[in-house]
Amino acid sequence: MGYTRRDIVKTLAALPLVQLERAQPDLILYNGRIATMNPAQPEAAAVAIAEGRFLAVGAGKEVLALAGKHTRRVDLAGARVFPGFNDAHAHPWAGGLEALKYVACDKTSIDEITAALHARAADTPPGGWVRGYLYDDGKTPRVLTRADLDAAVPDHPVVVRHRGGHTGYVNSRALEIVGAKAGMTDPPGGRFERDAGGELTGRVADKALDAVAAKIPDDLTRDDHRRAVALISKLYSSHGITSVCEADTSPDGLQGYQDARDTGDLTYRVYCLMGVDYLDRYIAAGVHTGFGDSVVRIGGIKQYADGSISERTAWLAEPYVGIPDYTGVELGTRESLYENSRKAWRAGFQLATHANGERAIDRILGVYEELQREFPRRDPRFRIEHCTVVTPELVARMRALEVIPVPFAGYVNFHGDVLHFYGEERTRRMFAYRSFIDAGLRPPSSSDYTASPPSPMLWLYSETTRRDPTGQVWGENQRITVQEALRSITLYGAYASFDEHEKGSIEPGKLADLAVLAQDPLAVPAEQWLDIKVERTLLGGKWVYES
Repeated sequence: MGYTRRDIVKTLAALPLVQLERAQPDLILYNGRIATMNPAQPEAAAVAIAEGRFLAVGAGKEVLALAGKHTRRVDLAGARVFPGFNDAHAHPWAGGLEALKYVACDKTSIDEITAALHARAADTPPGGWVRGYLYDDGKTPRVLTRADLDAAVPDHPVVVRHRGGHTGYVNSRALEIVGAKAGMTDPPGGRFERDAGGELTGRVADKALDAVAAKIPDDLTRDDHRRAVALISKLYSSHGITSVCEADTSPDGLQGYQDARDTGDLTYRVYCLMGVDYLDRYIAAGVHTGFGDSVVRIGGIKQYADGSISERTAWLAEPYVGIPDYTGVELGTRESLYENSRKAWRAGFQLATHANGERAIDRILGVYEELQREFPRRDPRFRIEHCTVVTPELVARMRALEVIPVPFAGYVNFHGDVLHFYGEERTRRMFAYRSFIDAGLRPPSSSDYTASPPSPMLWLYSETTRRDPTGQVWGENQRITVQEALRSITLYGAYASFDEHEKGSIEPGKLADLAVLAQDPLAVPAEQWLDIKVERTLLGGKWVYES
């Protein structure tokens, strides 16, 4: 009466092992060291899979006994296995577009960066924009300047985006096109940086960067969006990541994900936070959180309350160290955040708001508290994206609302070179995994790619050691245990997207997503974790990456 084989398999998977003999597995993986993340059965040696879901998890002899005539068997040779990793906040679609169109500027030398831009300019039609991405001012001897860009590319407008996505570096030609001049007033929520003499340095932040981007012609095709997703899918699969929260999607990006899924190029499950600028279109179409399937699904509505940590535009309670009278950038007014949130909330969307500094977090918590009073929802799962600099009072308010904080998982290590702008006292309240977990919250792990690499081993190292590349520890009080970090990388990511019953652990009935590692992080010192590679990645019972 309308049941499919998948329905039957999923039902059987929930039954005791002895009853599974009626279902024939498509695949059995055995002789592994499987960390299931299921507290009822933390370790296993084998799993049976059918119709893209786990049928049985247990000892090798018992699971192998379920094999049928057509079951494939794979010997894991003692390898460590985890549930597929979950990047709970990232921008792979936008990163893919940049990789297709922009010059990679992830270099430690200003000369190398300007040489690469000069070479691209030689192949760019007259008047065309030269665009760079992945620049990180914390990793070059000094900051890239307008003068550097003028010398390298005098005849084309240039913009080089910081890998964090909130700032850019432009030449004089680009400033002319935007109409930016010394003495002008900054736009609300934006900043054209000036030197001591009042001249524009070429660094533009947030709404000022948006003003530059608005002048660049949109030359993207529908297939470009698909290719962007396909390109970064390969990167993610190579790190064992099988689920991603795409943190700011447009209708074009959503179409790109759907097209990549249909062509078989999408190799992770994506939960799409939809940009608030398109909210009315989504409401008119009747879509909201949960619309879609297990591969491409609509998530929450994304807004911004402030700027970036790595680029020093987060809206702090006190000034940055070494930058007097500057506390960052306020992006969303209280009124705009409330009105957009109210509209999305009543239309059935989860709310996901970017807020890094204490002021921004306080503001959006106030909005969430007001909405829950006015229009209470039983399981709201309010998200605060990044939620970086907190206080005990803010954490207590988050606990009362059961907010999901989504911190940067690898920033202490990867962006340790800029933490001096925050100071020792403040870093004890940043990326506050210990405080969140102790309060009973479930913080997932995220890369914010391209802001940092989508590397679960980097997340594990950073969350448990709090060491930067020089060995300095920032905020030792926020260290968490390895098991807590593993839950963050798997189970908590699933919870943040309402998927805890579908993924995040290896147990019967859940989606058959897992990662096979070349070395076991549970058996080697933390200093070796950053070198651990993924051997294989399984998505829905199919290998999507093999080293």
